[in-house]
Amino acid sequence: MSNEQRPPLPPFSHETAAQKVRLAENAWNSRDPARVSLGYSVDSAWRNRAEFVNGREAIVAFLSRKWARELDYRLIKELWAFTGNRIAVRFAYEFRDDSRNWYRAYGNENWEFGEDGLMERRFACINDLPIRESERQFFWPQGDRPADHPGLSDLGL
Repeated sequence: MSNEQRPPLPPFSHETAAQKVRLAENAWNSRDPARVSLGYSVDSAWRNRAEFVNGREAIVAFLSRKWARELDYRLIKELWAFTGNRIAVRFAYEFRDDSRNWYRAYGNENWEFGEDGLMERRFACINDLPIRESERQFFWPQGDRPADHPGLSDLGL
């Protein structure tokens, strides 16, 4: 274990698991790969769709490629379940490609944390759905989703 800590720390309560999910959502909505990588252990292992990513440097490279393709990215995560040092989330995000085609991606993630609160393992299953621009539901300036913006359940997603 490193000297780094990323509260809240496991074991999680409902409150701290929900807090962890919102902190992750905020980091991803920053679209700053270096910032996002700091929530993961230096040797974190991911499966993201069909890609396997290992370690912070690879996370930064992966996210840099992702956000070069997925423009105007907006993400909402929602706590699904938790126990001990594990959290399951469901999420949706909207983005457009460089041809102005819009998509909503739906997925689930399983997370496992070390005692230091850094995510050691992340398994993501994601599906993209083409949408019309008029079907978008995620509107806020780049960065954190405002506290009064509806979540996934509120939006019927």
